[in-house]
Amino acid sequence: MENIKACCRSSNARLLWLCVGFVLYLCFGALVFIELESNIEKDLQSDFIKRKLQFLSAHSCISDDKLEKFIASIVVATNRGVSATKNVTMAEPNWTFGQSIFFAGTLLTTIGYGRVAPLSEAGKGFCLLYTMIGIPLTLIFFTAIVERMMIPTKMFLYFLFRKLGHLYRVFHIQLLHFFILLIATVLIIFVVPAAIYSALEPKWDFLDSFYYCFISMTTIGLGDYIPGDNPDQKARAVYKLATTVYLFLGLLVMMLLLAVLYDIPELNLGFHFYLKSDEEEEERARLRSGGEGSGPKYTKQRDEDPQKQTGGSQMYQPTQEDVAAATGH
Repeated sequence: MENIKACCRSSNARLLWLCVGFVLYLCFGALVFIELESNIEKDLQSDFIKRKLQFLSAHSCISDDKLEKFIASIVVATNRGVSATKNVTMAEPNWTFGQSIFFAGTLLTTIGYGRVAPLSEAGKGFCLLYTMIGIPLTLIFFTAIVERMMIPTKMFLYFLFRKLGHLYRVFHIQLLHFFILLIATVLIIFVVPAAIYSALEPKWDFLDSFYYCFISMTTIGLGDYIPGDNPDQKARAVYKLATTVYLFLGLLVMMLLLAVLYDIPELNLGFHFYLKSDEEEEERARLRSGGEGSGPKYTKQRDEDPQKQTGGSQMYQPTQEDVAAATGH
């Protein structure tokens, strides 16, 4: 019986329940999207068929087969990043330096909007080699930058400890610290850029712009909204370059926020599904069994120094050593 209970408490059992929950969540999302989007898709199909029939009736010299081939060529060009609106020859090419920087940035950050992609065999091969080297390099680069960004972030946390440590628990102060950073991130990385994009993009409202920022910062990169793709866009190369800088800075801030969240043990829910959690459960079981016999009782040793404890039940008073450890001096 004890073995069955231990098995049910193991991380593998919790992982199994997590898998079930994940599949259910996946199906839930699919059903919601079907309900929300299927009717709009049907309306678009009906409208397209109606417009096509009206065009054929007004231009009887064009056969349905020729029109289908023409529409297919437009779809192929659009999917490959060539705009078919207005005068195609007047549009700025996709492979100017500014737009190429933007494309390379979306590759290295794994956002990959997909609107523009290499068309040549050599371009596809170089894309594979470029990302195989560039993505790990970008991850190393971002990690090194975030490590240094954590220094002022921890200094701010220690400032909160000095001001509030005698009143609140460690966990509460860490939670306050995280929510301050979260609010600042939402304002600086989402709200302000969304307001700027809604002013610069003629067909975007604030919701569209905020949607683009969120899809980009989470590296989903659906590609349905891309700044600077309007045919009348002025200074497109500069605009694309500025957007690339925004993507890099935004992702750095997102990684910093995740690092701060990971440093709060009570909010690190993933720990319950790691194999390491089984080791701690076994250690607790050994300690309990050691206290039930007639022999000497053993208890888990705890560090008496409150500086090294991060549990939510401890008061925390940072010292100069804490600051030195945070700054690396």
